[in-house]
Amino acid sequence: MLGKGVVGGGGGTKAPKPSFVSYVRPEEIHTNEKEATEKEVTLHLLPGEQLLCEASTVLKCVQEDSCQRGIYGRLVCTDFKIAFLGDDESALDNDETQFKNKVIGENDITLHCVDQIYGVFDEKKKTLFGQLKKYPEKLVIHCKDLRVFHFCLRYTKEEEVKRIVSGIIHHTQAPKLLKRLFLFSYATAARNSPATDPKKHAVMFDTLQDWCRELERTKGNMKYKAVSVNEGYKVCERLPAYFVVPAALLEEDIVFFQGRGIPIWCWSCHNGCALLKMSALPKEQDDGVLQIQKNFLDRIYKTIHRPPYETAKTEDLSSNFLSLQEIQMAYSKFKQLFLIDNSTEFWDTDIKWFSLLESSSWLDVIRRCLKKAVEIIECLEAQNMNVLLLEDNASDLCCLVSSLVQVMMDPHCRTIFGFQSLVQKEWIMGGHCFLDRCNHLRQSDKEEAPVFLLFLDCVWQLVHQHPPAFEFTETYLTVLSDSLYIPIFSTFFFNSPHQKDANVHQRQLSLPLTQSKSSPKRGFFREETDHLIKNLLGKRISKLINSSEELQDGFREFYDGWHSRPPSYQGLLLPRLEGPEIKVWAQRYLRWIPEAQILGGGGVATMSKLLEMMEEVQHLQEKVEARHHSQEALQAEAASPPRTSGRLSSLFPFALLQRHSSKPVLPTSGWKALGDEDDLAKREDEFVDLGDV
Repeated sequence: MLGKGVVGGGGGTKAPKPSFVSYVRPEEIHTNEKEATEKEVTLHLLPGEQLLCEASTVLKCVQEDSCQRGIYGRLVCTDFKIAFLGDDESALDNDETQFKNKVIGENDITLHCVDQIYGVFDEKKKTLFGQLKKYPEKLVIHCKDLRVFHFCLRYTKEEEVKRIVSGIIHHTQAPKLLKRLFLFSYATAARNSPATDPKKHAVMFDTLQDWCRELERTKGNMKYKAVSVNEGYKVCERLPAYFVVPAALLEEDIVFFQGRGIPIWCWSCHNGCALLKMSALPKEQDDGVLQIQKNFLDRIYKTIHRPPYETAKTEDLSSNFLSLQEIQMAYSKFKQLFLIDNSTEFWDTDIKWFSLLESSSWLDVIRRCLKKAVEIIECLEAQNMNVLLLEDNASDLCCLVSSLVQVMMDPHCRTIFGFQSLVQKEWIMGGHCFLDRCNHLRQSDKEEAPVFLLFLDCVWQLVHQHPPAFEFTETYLTVLSDSLYIPIFSTFFFNSPHQKDANVHQRQLSLPLTQSKSSPKRGFFREETDHLIKNLLGKRISKLINSSEELQDGFREFYDGWHSRPPSYQGLLLPRLEGPEIKVWAQRYLRWIPEAQILGGGGVATMSKLLEMMEEVQHLQEKVEARHHSQEALQAEAASPPRTSGRLSSLFPFALLQRHSSKPVLPTSGWKALGDEDDLAKREDEFVDLGDV
């Protein structure tokens, strides 16, 4: 067994806690270390990637109920990733995953993907951070893509344990400077290598012509204009170099408050109404300045609100909607449901899983986002009103809501090209703070919030409910969510277009020592929201917003009316918002948990089986028709039989089926009324037998 790099173990099924049992003595491992090293997989490094530390004789463990199996190999840490190099993984990975990432391997963890690191001391798991006085016998790594890795260090040399554990903790948990990200090392090393031009895949919106073409596409060029007043970021570093504003707006108005308080165009509806966003003005106490701000806003609003020719509705997302704190807290609870260490933990939580899911409120957060988007669509589509989204910096919830509105209303945004362009326009050029929200620098978790992941989850709900309406599948969204933590793409690693251009434009080597100065972070949490706009425009806003009862009645009529008709996938698309319709994105959240997967289940497996049946019917028809011609009959008999599908998982193309649990389908604890344990075990045996056929 050691020749294959595998250590197996077993124990009594009544053991209260998993414990490692090896059939191989430590001295035998060290004796054969030289022989095993020759079989180790070569470490593949990207351009600019450097090896920092490593440890040999490490066992990557597969957790089971009362025993563990492990793959012998090396654990290495580079300035890009943590990687495990096993001698022979075929001994455990009997079921290959269908999906292969071109950048990182199955046993690779980018440093930015590490969420928490735990050490096991005498079978007790503790969080690891800072300098350690004692080093663990096992390392447990929880990843942001919800993978869980267990590395046994019991047979590793003490010096190597100290090096690898300290190195991993330092390079994943310690605060970083922006210029120290691997992104810059990779860009520098690969600057002479051929690269794919992203403009072939999406509109980048980094030129004035890109914005003009988008205006023409949406028929918004009659009322709105693309401006270059911020070219070179001379007015505001928070805004893109080019953007779109109402045609009646003067350029000096844009400059007056450095781009704040300006309605910025997002998208135009077929009826001429537009979706816009606006950031808050600076908070001032001086009465004279307040009066100037009020007069300024009065003049600005007249560019989009000119009754009876044009009316506008304002939507203050900073006070009347979710806070980033709520989003972060909900996701922090939600993700714990999927960070499963072993089969025992899975079955222990299974009986209360739905109550834990509900208490996390993550699905409710998704529902509220989708409902807010539908409310705005009702104003644009049914009431023929412009909608102005208000937020402190207009770079978080504005990005989320405006993107969802466009996905639902514009079929172009449901194509791969259109969706990529939408992300580029609303999130990258919209100034979403990916660096802060993903906490890539590990400098502070106070500003961390998975806003973009929330957007992808909302889009997944639409894809799941209306698959024919989209040119891409859920796998595209899953891979896109993984890209948030792969630091070779500059797309998701900066707070603004200015910060990106200042650091990696044309792969320049001159980098600042610190991040570019950003605007004050007022209004991040609900209790800190800047109420200036409401104070200044309270009376004016009340004239623009319908009463809550009228809005609710109009929303319900619009929502029910659309769902009462057959959907047109080339037009407006609305989600179902009722409780059971909002579901867990199983492919992303459950893909690493074998117990949650169904062998031969799921849409892809079902479709594959249908295709097999169709091929078999066609094959039989050909044989019947060929009987009239003896020669053709012989050829038909000699033809190859129809293909048979592989072992497809319900979470295709992601599959992790090597861990098998002996637990019943329903845990017997707390469910005595369902029947005797032996009966349930027999039912489980029948279930397994049928699943393996």
